[in-house]
Amino acid sequence: MRFLCDVHISYKIVNYLSACGFETIHVNTILNKWHTLDKDICSYADNNDFIVITKDSDFRDSFFVKKSPKKLIKISLGNISNSELIPILLQVIKDIEKIKKIPYFLIEIDKRITTYITNQVNS
Repeated sequence: MRFLCDVHISYKIVNYLSACGFETIHVNTILNKWHTLDKDICSYADNNDFIVITKDSDFRDSFFVKKSPKKLIKISLGNISNSELIPILLQVIKDIEKIKKIPYFLIEIDKRITTYITNQVNS
């Protein structure tokens, strides 16, 4: 699996996922770094088969309206430490193994529940 972490995702998460064997990049290392527009991040992720990890609701909205990014993990946990977030992400990644061939999915993690939304209809 390949992950593209948005600007508000810590490099500690990027490094941890990389150490677990996942190809993981941070938006600050591609395109226009932290100035990259959300639509360009979505296009890059879609064209290169990355799953976007973000805290930004704009990506969630784009998923529903434009079907881009095609694969998205939206973190809605507020102020959470990386040490608390990592095991949550690892569980979600295990779940992605079951759905990774589905062309579109959104996984939204909040304090009460993790929601899995899949769509097998092509745009």
